Amino acid sequence: MVHRATLARRRARARLDQAGFLHDEARFELQERLIDVNRSFTTPAIVTAFPEIWADFLPGATLVADTETLDIAPGAHDLVIHAMGLHWANDPVGQIVQCRRALKPDGLFLAVFFAGDTLAELRAALGQAEIETLGGLSPRIAPMGELRDLGGLLQRAGFALPVADSTRRDVSYADLPSLMADLRAMGETNALATRHRGPTPRRLFTRAAEIYAESFPAENRRIRATFELAFLTGWSPHESQQKPLRPGSATSRLADALKTTEFDETAMPVQTRDQE
Repeated sequence: MVHRATLARRRARARLDQAGFLHDEARFELQERLIDVNRSFTTPAIVTAFPEIWADFLPGATLVADTETLDIAPGAHDLVIHAMGLHWANDPVGQIVQCRRALKPDGLFLAVFFAGDTLAELRAALGQAEIETLGGLSPRIAPMGELRDLGGLLQRAGFALPVADSTRRDVSYADLPSLMADLRAMGETNALATRHRGPTPRRLFTRAAEIYAESFPAENRRIRATFELAFLTGWSPHESQQKPLRPGSATSRLADALKTTEFDETAMPVQTRDQE
């Protein structure tokens, strides 16, 4: 579970003017997807905790604060974008459902957020260091959704034509303190309710930095960090949308369309050469 008050403090101290490159990446990817859709949207809304970054993404868009209960009117928008916050949601399906309810029929939902292998190296280095120095583990990196499961969130929320995909970016840093400083500037440091609250011994981070440098090196004696951005696309249901065919309703055989010969996998194999 995420401690929302702590998350709000982390975000309030963010300096995306210094570390907003992943938001830039997200904006570029979303713009590409909107170009592919080839439709004009007149009543867009953007759910974000960082309005200074997203205010100019779509002219006239309604900006909605990224809170547990979204202040967004039902059926008021033809496009809703959930920008860089869904990975912190305690109820991601609930967030997506709220976005779907805010859409007009045949409206588009887009989401971008951290998932998959994001900070996998940091998770591994801190985990090993904590076991070695403190004899146990505590939650230090928020769990990340796996791409194979994310499409199911759209289906559970009632979207039609759901699609989930991702893009991965490997970034190099001089050392672990440089990575941690960037995460603070992004507003992406630990906000888990079950996080360790006491002071962390310096030896833990010293050992984590050693493990990180040994296990995940980059060129020029630097370290690498993975960030994976997941993208969800879904449409508010409408009668004009394509529907999948009912199983068994096909009127032609795939083998005929491919102009090939169909065979029975359970039949005895054909011998192609003599056996001695």
